[in-house]
Amino acid sequence: MSQLWRDQIQVFLAPERVDLVRTARGFKPVQSAKVTVLCERVQGVPAWESALRQLEQKLGDAAGAGLSMTLSNHFVRYVALPPQAEITSPEEVMSYAIFRMREVYAERADSWILSVSEWSPVNGAVCAAIPRELMARVEEMAARYQFKLKEIEPYLASAYDRWQKLLRGDKIYFVVIETGRICVALLIDGTWYSIRNQRILQNVADELLAALDQEAVLSGNKETVEVVHLFAPEHPDLTLPENCGWRIVPIQTGQIPALAHYPSVPADYAGINQCLA
Repeated sequence: MSQLWRDQIQVFLAPERVDLVRTARGFKPVQSAKVTVLCERVQGVPAWESALRQLEQKLGDAAGAGLSMTLSNHFVRYVALPPQAEITSPEEVMSYAIFRMREVYAERADSWILSVSEWSPVNGAVCAAIPRELMARVEEMAARYQFKLKEIEPYLASAYDRWQKLLRGDKIYFVVIETGRICVALLIDGTWYSIRNQRILQNVADELLAALDQEAVLSGNKETVEVVHLFAPEHPDLTLPENCGWRIVPIQTGQIPALAHYPSVPADYAGINQCLA
């Protein structure tokens, strides 16, 4: 089937929600309204299991479509790969990424599939890992329904790639917050320095402030007031205390809109499907 005529489906997959947008292709592509399905996690099964089952139900009538998926940071683990001048080949980069993942996450990394951003011996890269079982299930679903699986991308990487050109400064704190999780990336002079990906256990603002302070201490260099670039569509009213040493700069979605399938706080819940997995 020609890509021109293949419907395109974009999905955001998280432990307790699935956001789906379908675009009918042709001479005049038509994008449907976003469908959001809220799910309850089930004890004893992987965190992605319930959401993936609900996604499969929603995609049952979309056989043959192109499928792109953004994965919640709940399902992803990250490490920064500091630059190494002697590492140049793709094989050396992957060996380096495997070493760094095992260094941070020990034997758990053996059950993950690794993906590395564009490598630079000067600026390094970032490595993301997702469960091997999750990848296998998505590929199996795509094959069964004859979907064209175009890409599977971590939320942090997707958001950073989309708004990278808006970020300025020698030191960049880039934060993505979703329900139940904070992801803080720090770049210094264009080099990936660190990535913190942690659960939110209580108050979002308090835990964001603590995470930022910890990253500043580990970097060894904090200005009197640091700027943090924040994308938190599920927390539109999030603020930090005055005189806390941090100034939030919301990502300017007016300049570059958020992708339609990214999670957001709905205006009303009439169009949301509630489901018990």
